[in-house]
Amino acid sequence: MTTASAPGKIILFGEHAVVYGRPALALPVTQVHAEAEILASNSTGIWIHAPGIHLHADLNSLPSDHPIAAVIHNFLFISRVSPFPNLEIKITSSIPVASGLGSGAAVTVALVRALSSFLVHPMTDEEVNAFAYDIEKLHHGTPSGIDNTVVTYAKPVYFVKATSFRAERSDSEVEAGEGNIIETFKPAAPFTIVIGDTGIPAPTKESVADVRRLWEADKARWEGVFDQVGEIAKEARTRIEIGDWRLLGDLMNQNHALLQEMTVSSPELDRLVDAARKAGAVGAKLSGGGRGGNMIALIQPENADEVSSALKSAGAKGTIVTQVI
Repeated sequence: MTTASAPGKIILFGEHAVVYGRPALALPVTQVHAEAEILASNSTGIWIHAPGIHLHADLNSLPSDHPIAAVIHNFLFISRVSPFPNLEIKITSSIPVASGLGSGAAVTVALVRALSSFLVHPMTDEEVNAFAYDIEKLHHGTPSGIDNTVVTYAKPVYFVKATSFRAERSDSEVEAGEGNIIETFKPAAPFTIVIGDTGIPAPTKESVADVRRLWEADKARWEGVFDQVGEIAKEARTRIEIGDWRLLGDLMNQNHALLQEMTVSSPELDRLVDAARKAGAVGAKLSGGGRGGNMIALIQPENADEVSSALKSAGAKGTIVTQVI
């Protein structure tokens, strides 16, 4: 039997402005994860069991574009595994689906790691990342590469769209995203965040389209706003890398105010952000597309229970406390 796992992810800074070439930061969320378990089977075929999505099926019975089937078919093809082995594959995940926490990428990474270890040889992180990015392209067309990179390396990631960013390659740069600059980096000191879920699906395409309309109507103004968001993301990376995480809270508050200006917050998100701050969070902001989904708060570890309780009292459907190291 072989098992492998992969964490979730969360956007820390740079939402929406990242579309316009400014940097974004994302973090691994190790308190939730996807896990794949593989063992040889006496039954003919490759049987997939994913109780979280009520899936119990033979691979051949699934459409080729099914997210899990696509991972398995693509892996078997590139690895030249023939004939197909008889396998039992069990997939579990504690990452909420469609919540902006990288559930799909985590399942892909866990599954391909388990498959490669069981059937051929363990893939390197670089190989896993490239494979997961190709799978993301199947489902999302032109993904940024952030999700698969954060999930594969379980490290913070700094991302800038290549069309608006030119720089010399650095040792930390990771190949993923066809020309995008995606760098992993390491915090000099650990810090703790709480994620609060509004329970409302985030209409990312709608919010992105609305910000686009604002930008088209007054490009000079919104380029200035995006510049501010980009500078916040750059400063945040610097603070994380030197271990001065306390100043991140003020940067989070500034970023949230700019996201409110972009009209992508919501009463539910603002209520959770306010509740976290009043409960002692160092800073708080929405995370992701906005108008639903998640918010995040930077906290002192000893305040985790108090902030989590305050978020639930303010309407959060769930909270996750995670330490970034």
